[in-house]
Amino acid sequence: MGFRFDNTYARDLDGFYVPWAGDKAPAPAMVLLNHDIADELGLDTAYLNSPEGRAALTGGAAPDNAAPLAQAYAGHQFGGFSPQLGDGRALLLGEVVDKAGHRRDIHLKGSGRTPFSRGGDGKAVLGPVLREYLMGEAMHALGIPTTRALAALTTGEEINREGPKPGAVLARVASSHLRVGTFQFFAARGEADKLRQLADYAIARHDPELAGNYLGFLEAVIVRQAKLIAQWMHVGFIHGVMNTDNMTISGETIDYGPCAFMDGYGEDVVFSSIDRNGRYAYGNQPVIAQWNLARLAETLLGLIADDENEAIRLATNAVNGFMPKFREHWLTGMRAKLGLTGAQQGDDALIADILEVMQDQRIDYTQFFRALTRQAAGDSAPLHALFSDGASLTTWLARWEIRVGPSGADAAAMAARNPAYIPRNHLVEAALNAAAKHGDMAPFHKLLSALMSPYAARDGFEAYELAAPQDFGPYQTFCGT
Repeated sequence: MGFRFDNTYARDLDGFYVPWAGDKAPAPAMVLLNHDIADELGLDTAYLNSPEGRAALTGGAAPDNAAPLAQAYAGHQFGGFSPQLGDGRALLLGEVVDKAGHRRDIHLKGSGRTPFSRGGDGKAVLGPVLREYLMGEAMHALGIPTTRALAALTTGEEINREGPKPGAVLARVASSHLRVGTFQFFAARGEADKLRQLADYAIARHDPELAGNYLGFLEAVIVRQAKLIAQWMHVGFIHGVMNTDNMTISGETIDYGPCAFMDGYGEDVVFSSIDRNGRYAYGNQPVIAQWNLARLAETLLGLIADDENEAIRLATNAVNGFMPKFREHWLTGMRAKLGLTGAQQGDDALIADILEVMQDQRIDYTQFFRALTRQAAGDSAPLHALFSDGASLTTWLARWEIRVGPSGADAAAMAARNPAYIPRNHLVEAALNAAAKHGDMAPFHKLLSALMSPYAARDGFEAYELAAPQDFGPYQTFCGT
């Protein structure tokens, strides 16, 4: 059984894309097939792994009822506006309605050049494709909204990326690929009719109860992003390239290029090789999210109210509501991570003070919360072992013990909010190198297995809880797919 496409983007938004076909892969081969996603979408895995399925998933042969297209969008990249970006190495293959009745995009990355490629070859190589597969699945297992991979395939060709590397395509699934940058594309051109058409489409797809309510739509996107960024912060995730074309209307995490999970805690931690000024550092992510949402608000002013001043007032109030919403989600999550029940005056200071101590000593973020969970269970040794100077920890723990009360914190509840396993950078690099350079997928599968159940420590996975060895050195990530 093939795909049962129902392509509203192609049908309803003429002029918002370029119909396109991917390059024909000479020898497409399945590397990873996500059976869980295939089942959700009602897709036959035998078909997906057939010659016809592999050709479809690499972009070279559109299946029946597909409407492959390259989407148009603009975006602020590191603060500078590019009026035309678009799918330069990607295609929206089509949309399917899953078993739960939710519409999902099937989108290909690395399928070849498009009219938006701006001189690039439109290709991807295996390492970055596997990174996105791994990160998306890890985020999903952590309970964070995200695009997910349906499949990763090699194409049978070599692509030059600092030497020849195996070409690959990622087939990913999302609630949609509408971005802040999609709205910016038409706003920048002064195409008010198309902007209204796009907003109506986005509302019908993501917020149908808000039909005609453009301010309510803006507020809904703000709420989704406030919760999402708080969830990133809770697990130490750093996106690395929070351009407006990488912020979704759906509130899903998208585009895992130079992303990474933090080891030693620091508000200033940044991994992306192209983020030379730390614009998208860990602690800046809420501020950047609000900035991006302000750019979305600018595109909607003409829809929010006829009077420009009134529209600006309403949109400004909505955007200013981001930080309180973010703070609420962040505080709720941090209380849960620390085992604090309810909300009490002084919680902000208790949280801020331990984070300051952690930053001063660059304490491993994930290990700290996992060790505090063991402290709550009566084992204090792992927590104290993390600190070279334990005086500040001891002072803070006395305050924490007063706050959690005489019955103590619920260690089981804390364990359910503090992962044992994250995609640690040294493990990710080892797995990707083994796969891309040596064709050895075993390290990748072992790491993926750990990440799919991140909150439950298991025998045989002890090494996956450890910080990077000292000789791993400074870590940088790069835009790949």
